[in-house]
Amino acid sequence: MSKVLCFGELLLRLPPANGGEWLHTNQLPVFVGGAELNVATALATWQIPVKYCTALPDNIITHDIIAFLQTKNIDTSPIILSGERIGLYYLKEGADMKSEENVFDRKYSSFSTLNTGVVNWDEILKDVEWFHFSAIAPAVSEKAAALCLEALKAASQRNITISVDLNYRSLLWKYGKQPWEIMPSLVKYCDVIMGNIWAAQTLLGVSVDNNLLQPRSKEVFLQHATYTAKQLFDRFANCKWVANTFRFDADAGNISYYAALNTKEEQAVSPVFATDAIVDKVGSGDCFMAGLIYGLKSQRALRDVIGFAAAAAFAKLHEKGDSTKNTVETIQQVKAKFETIKQQSFIS
Repeated sequence: MSKVLCFGELLLRLPPANGGEWLHTNQLPVFVGGAELNVATALATWQIPVKYCTALPDNIITHDIIAFLQTKNIDTSPIILSGERIGLYYLKEGADMKSEENVFDRKYSSFSTLNTGVVNWDEILKDVEWFHFSAIAPAVSEKAAALCLEALKAASQRNITISVDLNYRSLLWKYGKQPWEIMPSLVKYCDVIMGNIWAAQTLLGVSVDNNLLQPRSKEVFLQHATYTAKQLFDRFANCKWVANTFRFDADAGNISYYAALNTKEEQAVSPVFATDAIVDKVGSGDCFMAGLIYGLKSQRALRDVIGFAAAAAFAKLHEKGDSTKNTVETIQQVKAKFETIKQQSFIS
């Protein structure tokens, strides 16, 4: 069976306990993650054959990680052993990846220093029908951006479906280039673009019309999702699907979440998911992306695709760690529960 290939940087997350407590207990948990690896882990959990490509140093820690990923049924054969270090980041459990409390320690990592012309794409892509990456990968270094372009050209030449997650990290993009100088040349190869209306503006220069965002309601945001999708379809000829997510975090931990999936002909909308308590925000967007790939690969109805992807993202908010352990059945139950609730517009 043809596989999904997820390409990007593997990271180890070390979540410090509040108030420096971790210094007193001499304990710091470690989660294996990275945007694209989180997608791969979800797909493997849902019985989708998946490969993962990154660069890691050839040492005992890497070999432990590779063995761990193999227990998740992830094909690790594309992993390139090169460079000197694994990227790290420090983020407290429950905090947002975009939080100023997030501390990246990934400079000169194996992935960020990998040169073009090294990866054997013929070998890696020979059994691949879907290639996925995120906007984080080209954000880490100029070399990584060049490597992404090389990979996308290779995948495109083989008529492989390509998807991108427009996740923006303000703590990255530090090598003298703005995202809108790099990302359009990569996104032009993509069949599926996932993000939100503001990420499309920041990463691709797609306009956000504030006049269309009044009043701030679900219906208005969904109209703007169509407006953004049309701009992307007009600009990127390969694009066939555009997904936009909307997550509104209120006081006391209340979260409302929904998403839209546009083709050139129609828009499908997920139920509105709501909760007043979460466990961890990390990996929710990655889980959405995995759900999108899962649904589109299965050629499900557009409404079912977006409903499953949004339910997967919402369910991930209630899990500890970077990647999901929820089964397809669990996610379908979450989806069904919120489909029965009357959907109402709300003010963010």
